[in-house]
Amino acid sequence: MGVVSDLIAWAPDLWKGTRITVLLTFASMALALVLGLFLALARRSRHRAVAGPAAVFVELIRGSPLLLQLFYIFYVFPFFGLRLTNFVAGILGLAINYGAYLSEVFRAGIEAVDRGQWEAADALGMHPRLTMRLVVLPQAVRIVIPPIGNYFISLFKDTALVSTISIPELLFTGQLIAADTFKYLQIYSFIFVIYVIISIPASRGVKLLERRLGPPASRGRAAGHT
Repeated sequence: MGVVSDLIAWAPDLWKGTRITVLLTFASMALALVLGLFLALARRSRHRAVAGPAAVFVELIRGSPLLLQLFYIFYVFPFFGLRLTNFVAGILGLAINYGAYLSEVFRAGIEAVDRGQWEAADALGMHPRLTMRLVVLPQAVRIVIPPIGNYFISLFKDTALVSTISIPELLFTGQLIAADTFKYLQIYSFIFVIYVIISIPASRGVKLLERRLGPPASRGRAAGHT
């Protein structure tokens, strides 16, 4: 009964931490998708003044730890006059990190669209920008949805890192409870279960998307594993 009573007592705080974790995930992913698409298009630009800085930015972000980026945004930016709340800094750090990785996903998706689609649009006299918006991107989005889903699940788990800048998400809430009660086994086990309960259905959903939206070969492989 002690475990049950502990869970009942901690449930409100854990629920609040879970909601903050989910909010961080969706807010960061929304920004990361916009940033990733922008960077992907910038890297494909014919102008070196656009493609070069975008490529350097992506490599810098991908070449450094997410935790360091969070610290830099929250603790170093104030030295340059940019003070952000821990919540905004957490969302920004997660969005920038995942935006850099998603840019490669978008770029791969765009390049996977058959070249004949470009040539057909050009034969119809469509401007390259219009071709990208109306012909290429809709097909690329269909290709990249499954890998984006995998990044979404990873982002959900990586939100735990923002506990280092005192955002009261699920893990940080658990740390406070553990420090107050010294019941480390119980509280961290509860948190582990919460992450798994959310992550497994999300992972199944991503596999379903891959079967429905992926290329025929990948759909066949996915069906064969079920």
